[in-house]
Amino acid sequence: MIGLQILIDGFAISSLYGVAAVGFTLMFGVCGVLNLAHGGIMVIAGLIGWWAAVNHSAGPYGGAVIGILAGLIASYVTYFAVVRPLQKSRAIPPEEQEIFILTGTLLWGIMIQVGLDYLFTNNPVTMQALIPGVMHIFGVRTPRNEGLIAVVCWAAIGALYLLVNKTPVGKQLLAASINPRGLTLLGFELSHIYLIVWTVYGLLAGLAGVLLATFFGVSSANAGSLTASAFTIVILGGLGSVPGSLIAAYVVGYAETITAYLIAPTLRPIPALLILVIALYIRPQGILGRR
Repeated sequence: MIGLQILIDGFAISSLYGVAAVGFTLMFGVCGVLNLAHGGIMVIAGLIGWWAAVNHSAGPYGGAVIGILAGLIASYVTYFAVVRPLQKSRAIPPEEQEIFILTGTLLWGIMIQVGLDYLFTNNPVTMQALIPGVMHIFGVRTPRNEGLIAVVCWAAIGALYLLVNKTPVGKQLLAASINPRGLTLLGFELSHIYLIVWTVYGLLAGLAGVLLATFFGVSSANAGSLTASAFTIVILGGLGSVPGSLIAAYVVGYAETITAYLIAPTLRPIPALLILVIALYIRPQGILGRR
């Protein structure tokens, strides 16, 4: 019975990780940015959503919408206040720009964590479930909210697939990931395309943060572990590979779930770090290779 419980819970958390990771991967594939403030943005969405739902009577759905918008705003602030100034700086050589952006987003993520700790708490808080009650799957009692999380996550992934593959904007994103210079020669403004990517990323990170708050709960202390999990997923899947990130999300999600059930919940973040180390030694290019 515990095996089935792990299978069900692992699917929900892995789907959630998948939503968070595909935005992270899309950003790297198109913009070439690894945002190490990723976990902080997710936590902002979860805590603001919880705060609006509990303290301002927004309810779970109103809190979820406000939390997602908070994640989007945090994404914009990260881009305009941290990443874009570094990209535009003439004092930074182009070949060193990536390490400066990594450092800048890492420090920004730490600032977010400390700020949230001051404004809220480092104790986990949980949003009210979007759908109350339980259901039985092959005799296993499972919160209905877990099923909703999996459905919403895959709906978001499906919407992203349609955006990238079936719309003119998506074709621009694909072109920017393959040959950004060629795209500018055709008259397209890369800054507009990058803004679209950061918008999509912010919405996905916000959605993941809010859903996480209804599942496990969130606190400022989660920022680092969430970033580590996302970074592991992106590296394991292959930098820039969205399908690879989805596969890796399920590897990491199930590894964490098995650890939580069979060893100890406090050790949940450890598998992501171990998998990252092993992947770097055995297959540094990732499951599906870099794109």
